[in-house]
Amino acid sequence: MSKFALLGLLLWSSSLMAIEQPKYTVLKDYGDDIEMRQYDGYIIAETEVAAANADQAGNLAFKRLGGYIFGGNRSKQSLAMTAPVSQAKSEKIEMTAPVNQVRTSDGVWLVSFVMPKSYTLETLPVPNDPEVYFKTVPARKVMAIRFSGRWTETSFTQHESKLLAAVKKNGLKSIGSPWTARYDPPFMPGFMRRNEVMIELR
Repeated sequence: MSKFALLGLLLWSSSLMAIEQPKYTVLKDYGDDIEMRQYDGYIIAETEVAAANADQAGNLAFKRLGGYIFGGNRSKQSLAMTAPVSQAKSEKIEMTAPVNQVRTSDGVWLVSFVMPKSYTLETLPVPNDPEVYFKTVPARKVMAIRFSGRWTETSFTQHESKLLAAVKKNGLKSIGSPWTARYDPPFMPGFMRRNEVMIELR
């Protein structure tokens, strides 16, 4: 099995494999799988890719970000899999979920992995690939809509519209563009997958 196939296994739902996720508090449940959440701050490993569509962007980004997670860094540190698959001589980086993705302009996407909370910017291993970089995401309030099924551009657009309509209906103000969060691997049955669209609130 390839390393990237193993990465897919890591993204199994948190209820089954206890994958670390960013910590948040639900401030309000609006029904229809829409919530207002308060997230704690966290660090992401991010890369920017030019691609024709979201699937292509995700594949290209996974090669970079997955490469980093699987030891593509100066310390040659690799993550610990729940299965487990690990390297005995290296410190292990625990995998987290979700994988976030946002389109910044036509054909340009930002894809990121959330880093384990046990690390700081100073202690994270340095990526070998200069196109993988870190960002600190401060604590923030977001509106999120959750849905299952296969992720497609169409499903993203439909749920993005519902999310933005809910923001407007409830007299809230958003910041920036919506982004997607995917929690499960492609081989997970569609009805079991957890997908979300989110947007930051003022």
